[in-house]
Amino acid sequence: MIEFDHVTRHYGSKTAVEDFSLAIPRGELFALLGPNGAGKTTTIKMLVGLLRPSQGYVRVSGHDLVTDTRAAHLHLGYVPDEPCLYDKLTAREFLRFIANMYGIPRHLAEKRIEREIECFELHEFADDLAENYSLGMKQRLVFAAAFIHDPDVMVLDEPMVGLDPHSVRIVKDLLKARTAEGMTVFMSTHTLAMAEEMADRMGIMVRGHLRFLGTVDELREQMAIESTSLEHLYLELTSAKTILQENTLD
Repeated sequence: MIEFDHVTRHYGSKTAVEDFSLAIPRGELFALLGPNGAGKTTTIKMLVGLLRPSQGYVRVSGHDLVTDTRAAHLHLGYVPDEPCLYDKLTAREFLRFIANMYGIPRHLAEKRIEREIECFELHEFADDLAENYSLGMKQRLVFAAAFIHDPDVMVLDEPMVGLDPHSVRIVKDLLKARTAEGMTVFMSTHTLAMAEEMADRMGIMVRGHLRFLGTVDELREQMAIESTSLEHLYLELTSAKTILQENTLD
């Protein structure tokens, strides 16, 4: 469902992502981890079509994000790290606008709008202007908009920012249900506990390279550390000392 094929992205003389290859199948929830500056944001922007790779290819449901952008976007939902709304639209109006952008017929759009309002418990403010929303309310509306066209692939960049514990549980339960139905989820997060709880596999990026790909148990095996937390494993793998030792061996 998601494929990065030897992807590299340059910003002038700086390389943000280098020779990145990854395939994520249908129904998998994949978590991308890494310190600030590792290349996660650049990777996500290429995945959703906001940036073009300098080299290589990115595909969603078989569609190239550069040469077949529109078809790829029809299969793709995206929740950015900062919610972007139109302040002078209500939640209901915003969802109607997004549905129109995806070409959803009006009678079907209205059913899906009500579905998402119920799913994300937007009833209390569905007819209020977005300029009056809290960060958590905005984030719930962005989630609703991302799901309205029933995408095959969902891309989440720090998805739980601003959400209260009840809203976090709504999102977690929804993601588990949708992946069980076949949706593929690509999630970037700094919340290691959530990645450990939810992800089928995870990748850890450091300085533009994918340094690990697999499960937590496989990471423990690779690091030769038993019965320890993902936090400890992550910090050990991304430490400057570990990187220097591996580079010396190379």
